[in-house]
This record gives sequence, structure tokens and C-alpha cells, in this order.
Amino acid sequence: MAQAPAALKQHSIPYFLPTIGEEEIQSVVETLRSGWLTTGPKTKQFEQLFAQKMGAKHAIAVNSCTAALHLALEAIGVGRDDEVLVPTMTFASTAEVVVHLGARPVLVDVLPDTLAIDPNAIESKITSRTKAIMPVHYAGQPAEMDPIVDLARRRGLRVIDDAAHAIPASYKGRMVGTLGEITAFSFYANKTMTTGEGGMITTSDDALADRMRIMSLHGISRDAWKRFSAEGSWFYEITAPGYKDNMTDVASSLGIHQLAKADDFWKARSERAAWYTELLADVPEVATPPLLDHVQHAWHLYVIQVQPERLKINRNQFIEKLNAAGVGTSVHYTPLHMHPYYRDVWGYRPEDLPVAWNAYQKIISLPLYPRLSRTDLEKVVEVIKTICRENRR
Repeated sequence: MAQAPAALKQHSIPYFLPTIGEEEIQSVVETLRSGWLTTGPKTKQFEQLFAQKMGAKHAIAVNSCTAALHLALEAIGVGRDDEVLVPTMTFASTAEVVVHLGARPVLVDVLPDTLAIDPNAIESKITSRTKAIMPVHYAGQPAEMDPIVDLARRRGLRVIDDAAHAIPASYKGRMVGTLGEITAFSFYANKTMTTGEGGMITTSDDALADRMRIMSLHGISRDAWKRFSAEGSWFYEITAPGYKDNMTDVASSLGIHQLAKADDFWKARSERAAWYTELLADVPEVATPPLLDHVQHAWHLYVIQVQPERLKINRNQFIEKLNAAGVGTSVHYTPLHMHPYYRDVWGYRPEDLPVAWNAYQKIISLPLYPRLSRTDLEKVVEVIKTICRENRR
């Protein structure tokens, strides 16, 4: 096997590095010194700023996107023996929260290019028990929401967006965060903006917002955090058996400044995605991700698909060669229906959702974050070209 160029071996390019500035660091330090660490005024400020940014009436800060999805489904009444339609090409949390509520996740195949849920595959999955559809804005590119929302209205279903990848993104001029009835966002460490761990829920429905806010902190009556402030009272009431999903002021103080930089982060990611597409244009052994003309792509991920008919190696071997050359990668995702739990409990086979199964054998997520330079990307692409050249059929 030919060796990658020595210069490339010496230049290690991590899959991801966060972009944290002095403003975030100072804000966290100020919060630590303030004496108020858990949910409080910083979290309320973060919620208000986030709602304004997304154009939503309400924003509720929580400790993860998983918590956000769980609260959203609970708020619309998903419970035992209900069904929720979920794309198979997603992270575990999208479907596991359905199971946590005693309902059944019904997995749906995806489109071959964007890897978002296939609107044409949804209706055949609807039964009398179906309660909601949860599209995922895969990689940061909004799913085709108009046909999904139209179908949901016709069939009396709810739409909950999993927007873990989608800050900031828009669909036909409308911000993700206002497309479905409730939207769940992620601020995990590798997302387009971060609080380390954390999430946010947006909705314009007052009743749903009240329910999710109350359930996010033990079911305690509204503004429970104020009971430890001068304007609050020691007295509180439990209105429902809630959860422990609140965000801390430490995390929120980080999020406030990350949110202020979200557009700059997006510009940097978009520029780097365009560089990849340009530099890989003459490499037929890999397909680059599409960019639909009616969306703003958040570019959380840049996912290529290797073309096995053109190569003597498979996707896994391709990744091994990238890693050996110092290029960090990931795979998003192993489709849910291929995991042991969904195979053993729900009876899925890989071929049941063939588009996702086929795509899984091709996809590789390349490094994509603001700290990457043009030179970094050129080196990543040179490694890809070397691998393709040496393993071409």
C-alpha cells in the first residue's frame, strides 16, 4: 500500500474543534462570581434572545436536545401505544424519547441526496395510532417541510422538528424554529453554536410552552427559579410529575455570546463547505452534498458519499486511510433500523429501509468548523484525492 505524503501525516486535522472566544470565557467567569449558577436571569436572557433570533414567541432552555424532544412529545400528549414517525438516518435520541414515553418509533426511509426524511415515504407508515411526525434537518439542511406539514394537517398529526443540526437555517424564507409546532435545538459541544451541553425548545403556542416549561423542572409552577430570588417566594406547588431538564446560568452565559456569533459562524462554515465542493468537483469517486436553492443550510456537517463502483476499497477502509493520514472523520449515522435494539425489539432488517441502508455504506463526515483554514481543507482534499487515485477501479 502506498503511503500518504509525509507532510500530510505530520499535519493532524481534528474532526472538530470548538470556537470559543474571550467574551464567552469572561461571561462564564462573571456568572461563577455572581453566586447564581443554576437556572436564573442569564437563562431567561438567553431564552429571550434565542426566541427573537428564531422569530418564535417562546424559547425554553433545557439541558439537551434529547430533553427538548422528550418535553415536546410529552406536551402534545404522546403516550403508551401511540406511534411517532422518525427518519431512520438520525441520532439515537430522536427515537429513544418516543420509547421513553411508552410509544413506538416508526422508522421512515430518507431521500438519497439530502438524507432527510422522504415525504413520499411517510403516508404509508401512518396508522390509527400515529400521533406525530418528527422530521430531522439532517446536517443542517432543512427537510422538505411543506409536504410534511400539509400531510400532517390532512391526517390530524402533529409536527415536531428535530433541529439539532440547524442553527441558523431557513426554509423558503422561514427560520427553522417556526416551521413545525415545536422545534428542538442542540448546543452540544460539536454543534454550530455550543453551551457544552444544552438545548432549546421553540414554539408559538402558549399552552405548549407553559407545559414544557413546567415539566422541564419537576412540574413546579411557573417561574420556579424565582423562589430563590428577592422577588420570589419559598412556596411552590407541583402541578405534574415533571423532569430535571433545566439549563444552568453557567451554560446560558456561554450560549448568549455563541448566539451573538451564530451568523458569523454560519458564514465561516458556508465558506468552507463551498471550498470542499469546489475542491472535490473533479473527484468522481466521491459525491458532495447537495445545496437546495430554497433553503439556508446551517452546514453543521459536510457529508460526502464514496462511490463504491469506482473504488477497490469500501467506506470503512476509506476512513481508515483518512485517519492514517491525520484527517479526523465521523459517520452520521448508522441508521437506527440497523442497530440491535431496533432489530431485536421492533423486527427491522437493513433492507427494510433501503435508501438509508445503501447511503450508510457510503457516507463520511469531513472536518467542518470555523477554525479550519483554506490550507487545512486543501490538505484534506489532497488526502482524499490520493486515496482515490491509489484505489481506483
